[in-house]
Amino acid sequence: QVQLVESGGGLVQAGGSLRLSCAASGSIFNINAMGWYRQAPGKQRDLVAVIPTGGSTKYGDFVKGRFTISRDSAKNTVYLQMNSLKPEDTAVYYCNVVLWDGSYWSRREYWGQGTQVNVSS
Repeated sequence: QVQLVESGGGLVQAGGSLRLSCAASGSIFNINAMGWYRQAPGKQRDLVAVIPTGGSTKYGDFVKGRFTISRDSAKNTVYLQMNSLKPEDTAVYYCNVVLWDGSYWSRREYWGQGTQVNVSS
């Protein structure tokens, strides 16, 4: 089994910054990709950013240079630095990891529990 532990959400004023973290642990053989999605009330879950192993990072169109995803492979941890936050960035942010699970010996996708980000105007 694999566990994802997220941290770093909270309340911030417009223009402020937050840094989200997501640490993966458990039966990880190797990680294919780590990323972040977000979901606002009544809306679909959208890609924020993803960083594949050995590949190029990808960002949602709304990011427009404000967010940076990074990864510490030694710690199986992914970070999302969010700057110049806007009220429309308010959402639950979910960590997403695609990996080869040693318990099942298969490729699996895992989601974090979600962390709330609130941006006030």
